[in-house]
Amino acid sequence: MERETLGSRLGFILLSAGCAIGIGNVWKFPYLAGQNGGGAFVLIYLFFLVILGVPVMAMEFSMGRAARKSPVKMYQALTPGKKVWPVHGIICMIGNIVLMMFYTTVAGWMLLYFFRTASGVFEGKDPAAVGEMFNSMKARPAEMIIAMAIVVALGFFVNSRGLQGGLERFTKVMMILLLAIMVVLAVNSAFLDGGKEGLAFFLKPDFSRMKETGLIKVITAAMNQAFFTLSLGIGSMAIFGSYIGREQSLFGESVNVAILDTFVAMVSGLIIFPACFAYDVEPGSGPGLIFITLPNIFNHMPMGRLWGSLFFVFMSFAAFSTVLAVFENIMACVMDLTGWGRKKTGLMCGILMFILSLPCLLGFNVLSSIHPLGPDSGIMELEDYIVSNILLPAGSLLFVLYCTMRFGWGWDNFVKEANTGRGLKIHSWMRGYMTFVLPVIVLIILVLGL
Repeated sequence: MERETLGSRLGFILLSAGCAIGIGNVWKFPYLAGQNGGGAFVLIYLFFLVILGVPVMAMEFSMGRAARKSPVKMYQALTPGKKVWPVHGIICMIGNIVLMMFYTTVAGWMLLYFFRTASGVFEGKDPAAVGEMFNSMKARPAEMIIAMAIVVALGFFVNSRGLQGGLERFTKVMMILLLAIMVVLAVNSAFLDGGKEGLAFFLKPDFSRMKETGLIKVITAAMNQAFFTLSLGIGSMAIFGSYIGREQSLFGESVNVAILDTFVAMVSGLIIFPACFAYDVEPGSGPGLIFITLPNIFNHMPMGRLWGSLFFVFMSFAAFSTVLAVFENIMACVMDLTGWGRKKTGLMCGILMFILSLPCLLGFNVLSSIHPLGPDSGIMELEDYIVSNILLPAGSLLFVLYCTMRFGWGWDNFVKEANTGRGLKIHSWMRGYMTFVLPVIVLIILVLGL
């Protein structure tokens, strides 16, 4: 079966960025910045994004483009005589599945919050009541199952319609709308009374605040976020590399995707911090920021229902862009393993993904007595831990070793593929860093996560 290709460079960049842009950008990044000194954290984050994220992404893209296969067949195509490496390809597929086992639930929450905000459910409620509504939503499995099922069904339906006609076309429209909504929300936040203080907190480095938190803690948080924001290590980027031509160099394309990913994270901060300061809300209020703090802010804002609805449309798009990209990875792996067509693969994967997503969702209610990682943990925390703390860093370490060492694909093969086409190139002076320093940094992230 002939390999499908993307129709345009824009489609490739938006799809790759859509995979990287997710709830972590618009939820985790702002509250981490809030907890770790605002602008000072942002500077350190950007530094690690350049030295960590971009090189590993270029490696994933290069492996995918050279092999023209999904992760489950990629290693066999690149180094057919080396029998151990393909095991990681199977682990990549499993990692994508485990990621979606909890991500579909959170994407469903975004959908529910859009409908709730648009219908005016939060209007007139005090902060305690808004917090209780989030807890009561998690306690009721039926509506969460419906929302999760919509996410799964729509995701696999779009992907089953073809790479260009379904995934690329839908993602282009959705990502452009997402970026437009973000800019509108950010402009609105910037003009709120008291919003300037929020902008200063976010954009102006204050190293005294960083000292209060602890330098090592801030650096570790920035390094982790820069690494995890791009979804590297489970082949999510390799698949899009396999769909593109050789007109552009892959180091340059990695920079473009990282810039778009960072733009979304930064504009999220421009939306959230001015609103927090305008309504006297603690900007480092943690994971509850999206589901408890922000509905309260929109509650008191002029035209709050409109701005709140727009915000959760944007959140739904951010979540769904990742869902579509990772579903494509799962489908590509299954098609390579079985030889099935897109429609059959989409149907079978959709049914399986719905069933596999249920334990996480039920972990908040029916299965709430299960605490795999301690008293306050649930099934979602376990699945997140497996992906974020083990599979992403360990997989990235394997990609780096494979692309730089002779017992893998090797430096020369990697650089030849990465540098094919117009754009930024990988230079020989980078070899020492990528071969010896980069794997040590990724190993440190892996050890810290365990």
